[in-house]
Amino acid sequence: MPRDRFVSVTAVCEIFLPHLESVLKTCNLGFILHSGNTSRGSVFPAGIARRGTTGIEENVAIERIIIVGGGTAGWMAAAALSRIKAGRAVEITLIESEAIGTVGVGEATIPPFVGFNDLLGIKESEMLAAVGGTFKLGIQFENWGNLGESYIHPFGAYGYSMGGISFHHVWHRMAKAGDKRPIQVFNVETMAAYFGKFARTEDYASEDLPPVNYAYHLDAGRYAAFLRRFAEERGVVRQEGKVADVALDPESGFVTGVTLDDGRQFAGDLFIDCSGFRGLLIEQALKTGYDDWSQHLPCNRAVALPCKRDDGSPPPPFTRATAHSAGWQWQVPLQHRNGNGHVYCSSYMEDQQALDILLGNIAGKPQAEPNWLRFVTGRRKKFWNKNVVALGLAAGFMEPLESTSIHLINTGIDKLISLLSLDGITQVQEDTFNRLTGREYARIRDFLILHYNATQRTDSDFWNYVRTMDVPDTLKEKVEIFRANGQIFREEDELFTETSWAAVMMGQGITMGGHNAMADALDPAKTRTEVDEMERSIRYLVQHMPGHGDYLARYCPAPIAA
Repeated sequence: MPRDRFVSVTAVCEIFLPHLESVLKTCNLGFILHSGNTSRGSVFPAGIARRGTTGIEENVAIERIIIVGGGTAGWMAAAALSRIKAGRAVEITLIESEAIGTVGVGEATIPPFVGFNDLLGIKESEMLAAVGGTFKLGIQFENWGNLGESYIHPFGAYGYSMGGISFHHVWHRMAKAGDKRPIQVFNVETMAAYFGKFARTEDYASEDLPPVNYAYHLDAGRYAAFLRRFAEERGVVRQEGKVADVALDPESGFVTGVTLDDGRQFAGDLFIDCSGFRGLLIEQALKTGYDDWSQHLPCNRAVALPCKRDDGSPPPPFTRATAHSAGWQWQVPLQHRNGNGHVYCSSYMEDQQALDILLGNIAGKPQAEPNWLRFVTGRRKKFWNKNVVALGLAAGFMEPLESTSIHLINTGIDKLISLLSLDGITQVQEDTFNRLTGREYARIRDFLILHYNATQRTDSDFWNYVRTMDVPDTLKEKVEIFRANGQIFREEDELFTETSWAAVMMGQGITMGGHNAMADALDPAKTRTEVDEMERSIRYLVQHMPGHGDYLARYCPAPIAA
């Protein structure tokens, strides 16, 4: 049985690239663009490529990579790119300003993120201790399908396939025959989460017991600081300052360099935009454009507030997402505090009301002033435009309902490294990156919309809107097929598994109208014996797991200050 049932597109971070020839172009002058206006007096080498009517015609070796913006996105990119080895070193510079705060609400991750850290060679226990991190087995959703209801979206699968048939079909056949067991008892992550238990597969490594799939809760700011140390030890140079101007090649339109507010200039060949919602390079300089998805995902504001967890209770091994009258609240448990936030739609709720709801539903003393965020759900029309690649909030934003923000940074880096050639930038690289990333965003978008649209709530105008709104045809088809016979069709490399879709649909009241006809061909007695043994092995494993708090104290204890 595979250890991680989530599909990861994590690429190999250490790749072999051809020897670079140094090519310096100084025959053309760039010009400075600032907020759409030309600024005189600065000189940069011309762009690294020229674009004709059919695409990029001529390219130059990439010797200087400039990352604009730090935070989680910037330092994840810096850490991963620092592992690239070539005939001679590529200069990697990260520009950030301590005066510009980071959003830092992405404190929950999903299983592919474990692989990202593994590929960097980061020791898990060391990282978790440094960031005050905890383990995460899934997400508990409360009040989504209806008030008073809850379910867990687990990271592992429900059962395992039998006769080539997904387990939820087998379960449905048995339920129709009178079996009363809920499908959740056949998932180890769900049962461990309910009982506050945790163990890693490596701790027992038995073929007779199911694997445990997990991710992390972490302090995003501390994680960025951890990666900064990692990247700087491997040659990444950090420059303090704010970007004041962006230089563009007058013929190709490529970015050639940036000028900081103190006058220092940095030329580059490839630029990574991690500047957050502003999109300093991808949008303010290149005018890439933005696809607005707020008609399907109308929440447009959030207020975040960490609080101390001083009641002595161990942190639960799952994230909580509790629906309110015009949005939802997250709770992310770290070792010594909780991350809290309220995501809401300003058309249905005032800011003060949103803050009051948040303050009334946190358990502990606030540790900071409220952090207010405004956003428009959607994505850039291009993620890679000319010689600029946008990551994180600069690329787009989808609310952290399924903890996909850090994941999209991860997969953006994966695709960039997989496609990157230090010989230069080609049109096919840009087009492929944009096609794959756009498809990934659309699939995640549909999954998030499902949470809002699959509801029976009628207690507020907000829920009446999302319950009755039109949804993308791709989502309609998935739901209609599941209602007909329980089948879940997934696209190649789709992030969310059959269990993910089944957990949310069944957890929010969408029932299977039938099951795969092949399930009826399975021998009933043999099937029951196998299913009974499956349940026993899960129960045995969970009973013998340590408590999540005890596991953290032994494996990765964080200093109290964390």
